[in-house]
Amino acid sequence: MTDATLDRDSRILRFIEHVHPYDSLDRDTLKRIAEAFSDRTVPAGSEIYAAGTPLEGLYLIEHGTVEVTDANGAPVSLLRGRNSFGERGLIRDGIAQTTARAAEETRLLVLPAKTFRDLVRNDRAFARFFERGRAAARERQGDLSTQRVSDLMARHPITVAPDTPIRSAAETMRDTRVSCLAVTESDERLVGIVTLRDMATKAVASSLAGETPVREIMTSNPASLPPSALGSDLLHLMLERKVGHVTVVEGDRVVGILTQTDLTRFQALSSASMVQEVADAASAEEMARVTARLPALLAQLVGAGNRHEVVTRLITDIADAVTRRLLALAEAELGAPPVDYLWLACGSQGRQEQTGVSDQDNCLIISDAARGKDGAYFESLARFVCDGLATCGYYYCPGDMMASNPRWRQPLAVWRRYFRGWIDKPDPEAQMLASVMFDLRPIGGAAYLLEELKAETLAAARKNTIFVGHMIVNSLKHTPPLGLFRGFATVRSGEHKNQLDMKMNGVVPVVDLGRIYALQGGLTEVNTRARLEAAEANGTISRSGGHDLLDAYDLIAETRLKQQAEEIRAGRKPDNYMAPSDLSDLERSHLRDAFVVVRTMQSALGHNKGVLS
Repeated sequence: MTDATLDRDSRILRFIEHVHPYDSLDRDTLKRIAEAFSDRTVPAGSEIYAAGTPLEGLYLIEHGTVEVTDANGAPVSLLRGRNSFGERGLIRDGIAQTTARAAEETRLLVLPAKTFRDLVRNDRAFARFFERGRAAARERQGDLSTQRVSDLMARHPITVAPDTPIRSAAETMRDTRVSCLAVTESDERLVGIVTLRDMATKAVASSLAGETPVREIMTSNPASLPPSALGSDLLHLMLERKVGHVTVVEGDRVVGILTQTDLTRFQALSSASMVQEVADAASAEEMARVTARLPALLAQLVGAGNRHEVVTRLITDIADAVTRRLLALAEAELGAPPVDYLWLACGSQGRQEQTGVSDQDNCLIISDAARGKDGAYFESLARFVCDGLATCGYYYCPGDMMASNPRWRQPLAVWRRYFRGWIDKPDPEAQMLASVMFDLRPIGGAAYLLEELKAETLAAARKNTIFVGHMIVNSLKHTPPLGLFRGFATVRSGEHKNQLDMKMNGVVPVVDLGRIYALQGGLTEVNTRARLEAAEANGTISRSGGHDLLDAYDLIAETRLKQQAEEIRAGRKPDNYMAPSDLSDLERSHLRDAFVVVRTMQSALGHNKGVLS
């Protein structure tokens, strides 16, 4: 080894021992890494690598400046000394995801790809820095409230036909030691469920003949959930509907049955008990005493390490239960509705993404069978529910997008005209309204009032390229808070000066992307993470782009929730703002990288390339 080589290795060692995460390595490993680095001086204006080309290793800037752009040429970062780049491509498939060019004469240190991957595989701290900790967060094991129903249910449920004699059905239940049977037609379509309780209270107590068809005692249209629902959804449904058996369905086919016995190991009873209290409440004031505990619940859920989509789902479940209970109380006071109606949530409640800061966004679809005199009933019902929600802490929508506003309380035919108008003439207001309305989710009433409307609207929107183009432009108005020099673009003035808006510049850009992908792919999912997963699964976005965006969204959303939880623990009202100084250097680096991913996906969408497979 020459003196020049020794001097070079010593120089590199002195440099990297003060650069994170190399400073976390033991001395022997650090020396070995210093020897593995090669160095290179790149003239100003020279390309270091191009998007889509193989990477030779991880790049570390010793001195100089490097400009990083995405595949469309949009600026991503301007990096200076001690910053690394190229890790995203190395971790994934070895192919560069961006283009890097020296903005001035720059000295680079290059760690060979194999050495980098060995370090990621063998050193936890090193891996945590470059993998951003997101994969580990996704792999956290939660309790039963976070498990999918598909993992909890009994497979191959026992079924009988509607004309099966009661005696035969009872013998089947006895022989197979089950407490319920799914009742299905010959095409496996679910039509009902029959339980031991039905046998006792409807058959035995009424002295029905043993040859009576089981259809006479079955429960038609039983409580059901999809396999993708969470264990918490199951318990909440059981408590609110006061049922002990829930069918698991895909479309109209039963694929499983869950009972209270299946929940004996259920751990997350706090949110479930709140749902039960809401279901039993006699007034909005009683429910308000329950919802007052929501901040503490959020802090508890975040502190327990639950994933962000689980936390927001549980918080939203309580809002759903409050809304349904208010609808029931309204009908008890006003009398039965004159015609069918459907109460829907939009906004964060519609997407099942409520946090510690939530207003109410809702609307009402009324059957076209309604007559003029029926309007007074639904006006009173809407006012009762919206006022009740406000009493429970879900403050009135600043934009008045609530069912108490006559504009958002209309017959189905009017809603059809609304959507047709927004699609045919996509002016700024139409784009805004369409964005909100694409997040509609039924809460209480006749669900059929939305099903056909949603299908025909999605089909019409996809076919109208001008509308889709306007929606894309509108979705790009919210951008991640990226500054040019490896920093953040914070709020410039006012109460939240020098803070990040983790809602409008954090999660909203991803929410907007998810909505566009759903529109492009004809996807029916409403939840943002579910939209991103479905868009990746059906090829609307590439697999690599989908993985990156999901990781970025997880990190941004969890950072926002952690900040809200800390504010709650400190006795403050949670909001959506966060000072970058509240984060460690490592956390700031990770969060900025997540914002870079979002900006890259926005750029690809705006250029109409690099997103569609």
